[in-house]
Amino acid sequence: MFRRSKVTGGTATGQGPDAENCIDKEVGIKKKSRVPGVMITQFIETLPEGKSHPDFTRKPIALTIQEGKFAFFKAIVTGDPKPTVSWSRNNGDVSDTSRYQTKYDPNSNEHTFEMPNVMPDQADTYKCFATNEFGQAMVTVVLNVIEVGYKKNKAQQQAAEATDGDFKKVLKRKSKIRPKSEQPQRKEGEIDPKFWELLLSADKKDYERICLEFGVTDFRWMLKKLNEMKKEREEEQAAFVKSLSNLRPVQVNADGTASFEIDMDLLDPSSSIFLYKDGEMIPYTKELGDQMKHSLKQVGRKYIFSMRDLMPDDAGLYQLDVEDVTMFSTDFKIPMVDFLVKIQEVKAMEREDAVFECVLSNPFSKILWFGKNLPLEQGDKYDIEVSEDKLIHRLVVKDCMVVDKGIYSACAGIKSCNAWLVVEADKDAEKGKKSARKTTRAGGSGVDLQKVAHEQQAKLEKEREERKEQIKAAKEAAAAAPPPETPAAPAPTKAPAASKAAKDPEPKTAKEPAAVDPPVAEGVSTGHSDKTSTAAGDTGSAGDASGSEKLGQLHADTGEPGITCGLSDVYALREKPAELNVRMNMDCDGSWFKDGEQLNTGPGVTITKDGTSHKLTIKRCKDDDSGLYRFVSGEHSTQGKVTVGDVPEFDPDDLHKFSKPVIVRVGQNAAFKMPFAPQESLVVSWFKDSTEIKDGGGIKIVREPNHSRLLLRDCLRTDTGEIKIQLKNPFGAVEATSQLIVLDRPGPPEGPVETVETTSSIIEIKWNPPKDDGGSAVTNYIIERQLAGQALWTKLGDVSADRTSFRDRNVTHGKKYNYRIFAENPEGLSDALETADSIMAGIMILSGPPGAPTVVSASKTCINLTWTPPEDSRGVPIIGYQVEKRKKDTNQWISLNALNEPIEDVKYAVKDITEGTEYEFRVSAINESGSGDPSPPSAMVCAKNPNMRPHFKDPEDFIVVRAGNSARVKICYEAEPPPQITWLKDDEPISPWINVINTEGMSQLVIPSSKRSDSAIYTIKAKNSVGEASFDIEVRVTDEPKTPGPVELEQTVHGKVVVSWTPSPDEELDDRVYYLVSQRDSNTRVWKTVADRLFAHTYTANNILPGIEYHFRIYAKNDVGLSDPSQSPTWGANSNRVQIPSNGANLTEVCFERPPSILVPLKVHTPPKGYQLFMTCAVRGCPTPTVSWYLNDVCINSDSNYYITNSFGVCSMYILRVRPKDSGEYKVVAVNSFGKAECSTKLIVRD
Repeated sequence: MFRRSKVTGGTATGQGPDAENCIDKEVGIKKKSRVPGVMITQFIETLPEGKSHPDFTRKPIALTIQEGKFAFFKAIVTGDPKPTVSWSRNNGDVSDTSRYQTKYDPNSNEHTFEMPNVMPDQADTYKCFATNEFGQAMVTVVLNVIEVGYKKNKAQQQAAEATDGDFKKVLKRKSKIRPKSEQPQRKEGEIDPKFWELLLSADKKDYERICLEFGVTDFRWMLKKLNEMKKEREEEQAAFVKSLSNLRPVQVNADGTASFEIDMDLLDPSSSIFLYKDGEMIPYTKELGDQMKHSLKQVGRKYIFSMRDLMPDDAGLYQLDVEDVTMFSTDFKIPMVDFLVKIQEVKAMEREDAVFECVLSNPFSKILWFGKNLPLEQGDKYDIEVSEDKLIHRLVVKDCMVVDKGIYSACAGIKSCNAWLVVEADKDAEKGKKSARKTTRAGGSGVDLQKVAHEQQAKLEKEREERKEQIKAAKEAAAAAPPPETPAAPAPTKAPAASKAAKDPEPKTAKEPAAVDPPVAEGVSTGHSDKTSTAAGDTGSAGDASGSEKLGQLHADTGEPGITCGLSDVYALREKPAELNVRMNMDCDGSWFKDGEQLNTGPGVTITKDGTSHKLTIKRCKDDDSGLYRFVSGEHSTQGKVTVGDVPEFDPDDLHKFSKPVIVRVGQNAAFKMPFAPQESLVVSWFKDSTEIKDGGGIKIVREPNHSRLLLRDCLRTDTGEIKIQLKNPFGAVEATSQLIVLDRPGPPEGPVETVETTSSIIEIKWNPPKDDGGSAVTNYIIERQLAGQALWTKLGDVSADRTSFRDRNVTHGKKYNYRIFAENPEGLSDALETADSIMAGIMILSGPPGAPTVVSASKTCINLTWTPPEDSRGVPIIGYQVEKRKKDTNQWISLNALNEPIEDVKYAVKDITEGTEYEFRVSAINESGSGDPSPPSAMVCAKNPNMRPHFKDPEDFIVVRAGNSARVKICYEAEPPPQITWLKDDEPISPWINVINTEGMSQLVIPSSKRSDSAIYTIKAKNSVGEASFDIEVRVTDEPKTPGPVELEQTVHGKVVVSWTPSPDEELDDRVYYLVSQRDSNTRVWKTVADRLFAHTYTANNILPGIEYHFRIYAKNDVGLSDPSQSPTWGANSNRVQIPSNGANLTEVCFERPPSILVPLKVHTPPKGYQLFMTCAVRGCPTPTVSWYLNDVCINSDSNYYITNSFGVCSMYILRVRPKDSGEYKVVAVNSFGKAECSTKLIVRD
């Protein structure tokens, strides 16, 4: 019995109509939560900054649980300040701490409301409140409790309450499909309601199956009523859902669970959802999926109901209801079947087929196959095969690749089994190329499935026979029971029936199926029996009729005549004799009829009687002999039909053509066609190696009225065999046989490879021919060799197919070799047969021991060894050496190099050591046979540095640092033991703000933000027990010097000018300040350095010519850089000009000013991409014009990709490497105060 909670309004305390009397200043502003179903009330209009009202980030979830279980709700809330959480219920209080417990976990921020040992009276609608000073959040959740057992007192109490009119408390949620215990007895002809529920949720393609299952034959009436019910159901569903779609019936999954799905868009997400099985509500949960059998998972609009731990009792009709409306119904059927042989693990090579096989306990037309939890279907990748008896099921994974590995499973009903598929990569495949498709199959069950299936089939047949015998015995017992005492029927009532049977030899009686005894009326024999068919050339005779025997025995017991063995249908061969036999229980006469006419002995027909046996013989059957034969004796009769015909035949020419073998290559299609004469009741079957093959997968069978075709797609080598077609009709069968030969490369030669002889110069091997020659004879064998330890295979040659041995004469004594052999036929090479172990030429000769290793030097990271070669190499050249080490107080020697990586020199630096550990070493000489005897061990040596006086490695003695930057002085040293480091500044201890960082082998002095006062000589001192060392580093902290003072010019001698200036202010702070002088004249207009590294404040300029203007610049310079220049006054042409008196003549003044003009224009250039380019033109004008370069009307003077110069009017542009984007129109524009001139050209960059 199920108790469902009563859902009432969701109004919390302080939120109803009376709340106005309690809250004066607060307002109730409804807010929307991000979690559906949460109601939020904000108490103030504007929240302070950083504060928030409460809200739920996780709300409690509705729960349906069994009485006595542990029930709980969980919630997570947010808000600032932190809200307080309280719980309540609609109909009752939660103050009893023994039944209701509230808990809070500060780590997960979860609030839990627990109800241990939940009882039915606790089923209700519960509310969770989260409150702070700014608002309140509230959510409701429903608890449903399933009662256990029948509580009589409670039922009586509920009935009494219902009498008083409070019906709501006793209403129960019930399904339209009632439980079996509550189902009323249906009237005759009434349809099970389950039928309509299934149709309302089923696809149209399943209507016929459901009608057949429930025995409904009037489809027109069914469809009409179904449409009416669908309209009613859709109107009911529209009150709760917006849409329903993707209804997936219940089915078993790969993980052993069963589930059904539905896409459902609810109008109210809080609507209650119920699940029924055969009309009884079952509990489910949304959270405790691992603890309860039934669970619900919602993903968006999709609802997935699943069941775990499946049992046979789980079969039934499942219904999904929203509130009181059914949304979906599905029937879960569990067949009683188990696995007799389960699938086994398969290890397959890449591009090989893998086979999983199993045997079932009962016939099953189709089982479900899963690969890596995904359903598998028949197609190009998978073949799903079922035996004729439906007991053996097989999955073939074709053309396996590495990605196909994983777990595969087979599901039959609720039973399943699984196994791994391991796919190994083909190591022989060329890198980067796909390996060839293999024709072999891996896997299988490892047992004789046919034998297991045959034994199970015999067992099932025996069980069926036993059930038949039980039914037969029950019928006999019922027949033997004394009938009730009723007045006997008058004799005349039977006489007309007997008379009618005599006159009409064809009474309208229905024949029963072959396996069921025919009904027998009292005193009358129907004469029917099981139908049998004769083989070609056999004689047709009457079969056994068990019903007639029973009736005849009954008549014998009562002294009345009866038929003990009646007639059956006979198929007789043309021109062959046929017999019809009837046996009576006593000696009496009878008559024979054919098609209503009485027969007598005559030409072609003989009627004989021998005691109780009556026989009709047709000597040579003809078409006229076909008909309905009837034997009548008194009131008893039996009948049977005789059909005359022939066994099917093939045309001799067609038979000859079909018998020729069909030869194809692997991967090709093979086709067989056999014509025949059209016949009725003709069954055509195809067989391969005596096993019938069906249409499907890679097999295509076409049946036409006058021929049949067989097509085998993508043939494999295993498809080679006998192909047979059989034509069968009731008169017999005929067969035609052909052969299918699939040509392929041969299988690998049979191993193992045996060593016949091995000497210092010869290795002889032998092998066995391959088991499978690929359909064509092997032509030769190819032999390849590999030197042990190497990757290269070398072809040695080939031998004819009649030889299975090879002698290798090109070997070196002591070396080891691997061999592999390929078989070759016209289709290609087989896979290789390789030697299991390397074969050495001759016997093993190892070298003598070398001299004991000597330690040359040792440090904490490296120990250098040397040794002497062995005195006795025993006649075999030494390839190299192997060095081994052993720690002190241990017995294990560890190799420092592999045998295939010998040390060629007689010295070695051991770097795999641990500081402070003592080692000893030994050496072995390596030749072609391997590693020889080891040398005596070396002396014990410790991995540490030798004692050493401190020594500085390549230090710098002068460092310049710009003021304000950090100064870092790094000094590397070597010393053992580690020394004590001391830093001094001008022989005084350094200041506390100067950092010293000491690491192993290095010391670093760091001045974080240097000033000029930090300039000094810093000394580092390193001292240990062996000695000490020191080193001086001059650190100069400076900045760019300031500009020198004013510049004066004075001429004391003709042609010489003395330039003097005031010193820079930084000269007093930096003794490394010096000066640089630049000069420019009016002829060149280019500044050039005329003096550098001047420590004086004067400079004498020579070659000062009259009539030319001179300018000078003075720079201060130090280790950091140059100062800004100090400009001199102009030393001009008029300063020493001699005035020439005028003689009064009028002199004409000459003017040289003119606008710019282009003397030499630009030229077109077409350089290749990546080449350098010079572009030049000549310009003149007075005053000197300003020249600008343009690319596609964009100025490029400031672009660093172009080097532009202007030397006395010769304008040049240089591009180091031209690019395609440098193509375009280049233009030169010259401008002065009198005008403008320009010229242009094009640059085309070739690829």
